[in-house]
Amino acid sequence: MNLPAHAPLAAQTRGDAVESVHYGSLVATAPDGTVIEALGDAQAGFYPRSALKPLFAVGMLRAGLEATGEQLALAAASHNGSPKHQQVALSTLAAAGLDETALANSTDLPYGPAEREAWLRSGNGPTRLAQNCSGKHAALVALCEQRGWPVDGYLDVDHPVNAMLRTAVQDLTGEAVGTTSTDGCGTPVYTITLAGMARAFGRLASAAEGSPERRVADAMRTHPDLVAGEGRDVTAVMRAVPGLVAKDGFEGIQVIGLPDGTGLAVKVSDGGDRARMPIAAAALTRLVDDPSLATALQPLLAVPALGGGHRVGELAAVVQ
Repeated sequence: MNLPAHAPLAAQTRGDAVESVHYGSLVATAPDGTVIEALGDAQAGFYPRSALKPLFAVGMLRAGLEATGEQLALAAASHNGSPKHQQVALSTLAAAGLDETALANSTDLPYGPAEREAWLRSGNGPTRLAQNCSGKHAALVALCEQRGWPVDGYLDVDHPVNAMLRTAVQDLTGEAVGTTSTDGCGTPVYTITLAGMARAFGRLASAAEGSPERRVADAMRTHPDLVAGEGRDVTAVMRAVPGLVAKDGFEGIQVIGLPDGTGLAVKVSDGGDRARMPIAAAALTRLVDDPSLATALQPLLAVPALGGGHRVGELAAVVQ
């Protein structure tokens, strides 16, 4: 097993001491796809996890998926499981003449803390619809129905859906996928370099009008509440920065594309979630000479460390 050569990317202070350090890797790409900054291990392949969803959504459109903007945003989402999120997933299924029984993703409670509490208070348990990937799975089975592919077994390795997803990822990243495994919800997940993911999101955010890439980017930008949800930093950053496209992934993944084609991808080595956005926000302010961007990202640059209910330190990127 070859371990990635990660670098220190973020630190939490408490008083005058460094309390914790998050290692990881970061790659930024220019609009032409070339690497303009790399920290840590730029050559290693990482599982992008749910950050692959927007690329999958592009592949589904290329294959003929018929979807509204809301349905497309939810196909690219790791949603909180709110009533609206679940209703949009149901609308994707209903448009194809399907219902929740067509889904084969794992069951779960809503991902958002407030949504989960409300769900449990109403006496509900884990379901496929409440699980944070249900929008993607609803789109996949809807595509199968629209194309005449079998809905049953759509997660099988030899199903046409899987070849379509792999082709889209390789085309958008400009790389051949590495190791293939199964994500938490049941769909494929591939190792890709951070440069490949940054390049793909730069292409999404700067895509030409009318292209599948542009349709996915516009759906995410128009409906950031569907891509994640209230209280989520991915929704907050897309609301704060016009034209920006962002997607997180489990195990410390954050990928961002700017409308000029600049891309950024971050992997936090320990898989923790808290350092992901402060690292990415600091990198963007460093890479893009735009005071308005720096102002918009300011609230995301640091997470307070509290002592006795008061701020006594912060978690922030090491490189500012």
